[in-house]
Formats: sequence, structure tokens, C-alpha cells
Amino acid sequence: MIINSLHIKHFRTIVRHKWYTGIECFKLRLYWQGLVHDLSKFSLCEFSESAKYYQGTRTPIDRAKEVKGHSLAWLHHKGKNKHHWHYWTDFRNGKVYSVGIPDKYLKEMACDIVGASKSYLGGKYDPSEPMKYLEKKIDGWVMKESDKVYVRNILKEITKT
Repeated sequence: MIINSLHIKHFRTIVRHKWYTGIECFKLRLYWQGLVHDLSKFSLCEFSESAKYYQGTRTPIDRAKEVKGHSLAWLHHKGKNKHHWHYWTDFRNGKVYSVGIPDKYLKEMACDIVGASKSYLGGKYDPSEPMKYLEKKIDGWVMKESDKVYVRNILKEITKT
């Protein structure tokens, strides 16, 4: 793999995201999760594809899906990171269902949304942005309703919105 400016920019984005998410995790006393959050992004599988599709204003995984129709980085990432709702789904009789998400991962999910908002929006970040993102996406997430309520409440608490 030849290192270019996209690799460096993507590396900086990951570190910035981990920093912001880690701060939010520490506020909720999720110390270990704050330290190990998204470490899989440094794996060759995730890093190489994400650097290739890096844009700096949104996740490169979305761009990879637009171009290729899928993202191997995402398939790896969601299977390694328990703060993603996808990790907690299973299949039965041709249907996807949620098995329920432990509270500590719902908290980390909220911290992740704040961290991503801060790192992608930079100086344009506003505390209302994480909730806007959540409300735009959550209806399409396969989660128990009680988990959706919990993550909304945690997000409200940490953003004070």
C-alpha cells in the first residue's frame, strides 16, 4: 500500500473522531470504551478502503457503497464494534430482528454520534446536530423500541438539547 495524502487525512479524521467520542465516553464513565472505541478503523481492511473513498465531510463508507454497491470496510466494522445496532441483530425466518443492546453500548452509540458530528462538522458543529442525525436515521434502525428511547435520552443528556 502506497501512502498518499488521503491516507494521512483519513488517519487524522479517525484520531479526531476517537478523541471526541472518547471525551464523551469518559464523561459517562465508559473509560475502556472511550479508549478502544473504533480501533478496528486502523485495520488494513477498514483503513485502506476508507482512505480510498475519503471525502472529509462524511463517512467514506457511504461513498464506497455509492461506487461499489457495498463496503467491505463496513462489513468488518459493524461486526467488530458493539456500539453499532447492526452488531445486535440476527436473522430468523427470513427476517432481521434485534436481540437488544446492553446499556453501555447504547451510551457509546450516543457518544459516537456526538463524536462523528464534531469531527465531520468541525467549526460548524452545533449541539443540536447529533439529535438531528439520530432522528433522520433511527426509524430505519432495527432496534427494540426501548433501546431507541434510551439512546435518544442519553443523546439529549450529553448534548443538553
